[in-house]
Amino acid sequence: MLTSPSSVPRLVIAAPSSGSGKTTVATGLMAALTARGFTVSPHKVGPDYIDPGYHSLATGRTGRNLDAYLCGPDLVGPLFAHGARGCDIAVVEGVMGMFDGAAGEGELASTAHVAKLLRAPVVLVVDASSQSRSVAALVHGFASWDPEVRVGGVILNKVASDRHEELLREALESAGVPVLGVLRRVAQVDTPSRHLGLVPVAERRASAVEAVAAMAAQVTHGCDLDALVALARSAGVLSGAAWDAAEALASSPPPPLPVPTLGAAAPRPPLSALNGPRPQSPPEGGPPDGLKGKVRVAVAGGAAFTFSYAEHAELLSAAGAEVVVFDPLRDEGLPEGARGLVIGGGFPEVYAAELSGNEALRKEVVALAESGAPVAAECAGLLYLCRELDGQPMCGVLDATARMSERLTLGYRDAVAVSDSVLAVAGTRMRGHEFHRTVVEPGSGTAPAWGVLAPRRVEGFVVRGVHASYLHTHWASEPGVARRFVERCRTS
Repeated sequence: MLTSPSSVPRLVIAAPSSGSGKTTVATGLMAALTARGFTVSPHKVGPDYIDPGYHSLATGRTGRNLDAYLCGPDLVGPLFAHGARGCDIAVVEGVMGMFDGAAGEGELASTAHVAKLLRAPVVLVVDASSQSRSVAALVHGFASWDPEVRVGGVILNKVASDRHEELLREALESAGVPVLGVLRRVAQVDTPSRHLGLVPVAERRASAVEAVAAMAAQVTHGCDLDALVALARSAGVLSGAAWDAAEALASSPPPPLPVPTLGAAAPRPPLSALNGPRPQSPPEGGPPDGLKGKVRVAVAGGAAFTFSYAEHAELLSAAGAEVVVFDPLRDEGLPEGARGLVIGGGFPEVYAAELSGNEALRKEVVALAESGAPVAAECAGLLYLCRELDGQPMCGVLDATARMSERLTLGYRDAVAVSDSVLAVAGTRMRGHEFHRTVVEPGSGTAPAWGVLAPRRVEGFVVRGVHASYLHTHWASEPGVARRFVERCRTS
């Protein structure tokens, strides 16, 4: 008999600060439990897209995000239960320090906040290097700061020797928090980083497999897996039903479809003028035989476009789309019969030359956009639709250029749709997240996509059926976005 998703045993892996070893412990624990025969549900607190890729590699299941800012606190439990269907245990990796949440919003979206919403015990991962008895004060502080957060154990990381371990354990006896694992100070597991964090799994799959195996070996050797499983089984039962894409759509009817526009009194130059002669338009008509009633939506994937929330594809499918993933680095054309295009986040700046060299695909993207078909582009997708990226020709759908910058733009954003688009009518409020080291000039078009409330500005582009923006949004917070997009695919 399968465990109900609302009562799946679960642990939240937290830390006093970033860099303490959360990803190593969480990913290693997922892989170690999977090797023991558990079906493990992997989750990540916050908007991070990269860690879930390693979680998926460790468990063989889709890594899912739990973000109380983007989706709202009420959806955290249902989205968790949705991802945990059919699982024996769940491991949730936290974000930053345990009590660090959305700036200026108190505990909102912090690891502690999500742990409370999930009624889950917390395992605190502590970087024990350069300390001994002081570790007790640190652990005591985190365990007692918020009485609603239950710190059920600690895993000590970067322990230097047997003597160091002995001193740490002796100090922690007075803190009343059991030591559930000790990881020795060893050479770093091979998880290379660059300008936005770890290198995604899709770009280094063979070495990523080795890295996950090394994490699993560390955790298996250094942690009490039986005690961790027992702690996970002490989690409380969640109230409410698991999230379901079809039910979410049914309870969120879409607003009227927009009339495509470039904005009041704005000129309407042909998009192909930005990128040479107009290429052949995509074929007219419905989906291929055998897919009656469905409309085909192409979703960019591969090494250059790795950032996507799993619920987006699920919502598109529930809305009547056949979702087909393609790789802009390898595929010279869009999937046959595609009536819409979704291009999420990723690292096009790393692959600018290869993306530019795939001229055949770039022309098809322009043709689809010029036909009025819906195109939703976030961050990396925005860069790909520009005229050029770091001097390399891109699609030219947008009259803008993109380049790398020394400045990191990072943070949650509260936004309102400025223009009617294939995703939302003007006035729709949504929350988003920015995470990039690039600049697009100009930052918005005649018809901007969003008005960001803090820092106050407009950004992004709405051109015909194109909605392109730096903001990553989570469609589970506004399911009508997916239905609106698919309906536009049918009518364009």
